[in-house]
Amino acid sequence: MPDYMNDTNAVLQNLKDAGCDDEVVKMFMELAETGEKQKQYRLLEKHRRDLLDKVHNKERQIDCLDYLVFQMKKEGR
Repeated sequence: MPDYMNDTNAVLQNLKDAGCDDEVVKMFMELAETGEKQKQYRLLEKHRRDLLDKVHNKERQIDCLDYLVFQMKKEGR
């Protein structure tokens, strides 16, 4: 059974699919070369938090739009 983490192309694609920019990808791969798994975990956790913050911000924006539509419909009765 092949070791996924040793498939550099697969790891690179996964990082890009996850929205990691070139700097994060470079750092992750450098940390892999030096065997610093804990720093890799922290880097991925930070990226995940950043993505989740963006999701929450977009949810708030959607809520604002929904409220505006609700108010418009309410006044249009």
